[in-house]
Amino acid sequence: MTEIEFGLDTFGGVTQDAEGRPQTHAQVIRDIVEEAARADEVGLDFFGVGEHHRRDFAVSSPEMVLAALASRTEHIRLGSAVTVLSSDDPVRVFERFATLDAVSRGRAEIVAGRGSFTESFPLFGFDLSQYETLFEERLELLAALLKEKPVTWRGTTRAALADQEVFPKTEGGIRAWVGVGGSPESVVRTARYGFGLFLAIIGGPSDRFATYVDLFERAQDQFGVPRQRVAVHSPGLVAETDEAARALVYDGWLAMRTKLGSERGWPPPQPGDFEREVGDGALYVGSPETVARKIAGTVKVLGLDRFDLKYDQGQVQHGDLLRSIELYGTEVVPLVKDMLS
Repeated sequence: MTEIEFGLDTFGGVTQDAEGRPQTHAQVIRDIVEEAARADEVGLDFFGVGEHHRRDFAVSSPEMVLAALASRTEHIRLGSAVTVLSSDDPVRVFERFATLDAVSRGRAEIVAGRGSFTESFPLFGFDLSQYETLFEERLELLAALLKEKPVTWRGTTRAALADQEVFPKTEGGIRAWVGVGGSPESVVRTARYGFGLFLAIIGGPSDRFATYVDLFERAQDQFGVPRQRVAVHSPGLVAETDEAARALVYDGWLAMRTKLGSERGWPPPQPGDFEREVGDGALYVGSPETVARKIAGTVKVLGLDRFDLKYDQGQVQHGDLLRSIELYGTEVVPLVKDMLS
């Protein structure tokens, strides 16, 4: 259990200043650099930066931010959370992360996914009717490129490659995952191409994903591929007390949940929804002991290799995020390790 890794993820959600006004995108990005430096200082294992192309998130180019983080950190691994592979080119993805791997001295990771938003498709000229085909073909090509050997590949959504090498070469390879929201088909595909499984659990109890972990292991055995790692990404925030943490998170959670619901046709939040997610669901919000107990339970029930806390919460100030990172690294992680031992 001591080998379990603990990370942080951010989507670069727009935070507020002391007067409650939204920060500029530029300031949010500068704050992320400072937050990653704090995560490195407190000994965390991974820092992931998401990709979005909409007003309420500041980061559209994770690799650029990660390169800046590489210059401010020494030990923490750096990756995407996620790279929207369907609307990107796998060759360029490999080249950018291989470059990041060089400047960070081997600390780069790729977490590829389809993304939870679709703005990148029209922005970059992709047809949403090809949603499944785009991801399937690009994941297959990325898996081939990660072997760092000449690639011959043919598909329907980009130009074919014939015995093509891609540069720069890395010194030790790049650890790669696929972010999965909970479909069995995605789990099996992740196993088939030899990626780690990164489960995005953003609602409901974590134990309902145990069947996916079991499916992932059985699929790897069926395909005859080496066993890969399993990680979980879930939202949360740590404060000195449960009450303080809930007070910091609630307004932003309600606003985001309401906004996403109106965009996607979900019913509006109901009384008790927030409390249920904090209690038995996917919100890891509370004091260090409360959050540690909940993380330990998730690690045990799913047999995880890594747990990532998606620490940026809407309308929470930068100073509170820094304090949450500090508590997570210095108090939560040691408590979880003690509970698991």
